[in-house]
Amino acid sequence: MALHHFHLKADWPGGRNEVGHIESGKLKTKISIPKEMDGPDVGTNPDEMLLGAAATCYIISLAAMIERAELPLKEMDMQSEGIVDVTDGVFTYQKIIHRPRVVLHAEADEKDLSKLNRLVEKAEKSCMISKAIQGNVELEMEADTSITT
Repeated sequence: MALHHFHLKADWPGGRNEVGHIESGKLKTKISIPKEMDGPDVGTNPDEMLLGAAATCYIISLAAMIERAELPLKEMDMQSEGIVDVTDGVFTYQKIIHRPRVVLHAEADEKDLSKLNRLVEKAEKSCMISKAIQGNVELEMEADTSITT
């Protein structure tokens, strides 16, 4: 068994509407409450960071699976959306929607496309961030897969 340790240092100067700073390896950024939640909107925030963690984990997992399956990948990108519900002053990260767009080279066939579609779903279930938030945040997939013409 191998354990990987990640460390983060956070500095926060005061109350709710202050601006803090975090450092973790190559990640160094200011943090604050976003404008949508009546904050100063400086740097990033926990909502964006959770969305970023889920999205990057997913797309990296998918890329690795596509490579291992030796599918002829032409291009891949993704949009993700995080939805936070605020009911009676309680903030709940309700849902993350991933919208990957994956295009295979023209030499791919329907069997390759079918395999790709299975991997698109499998990557979301395999990603460690998806596993970590499972049961707490709904994960939805709206994939666009195709073979270039």
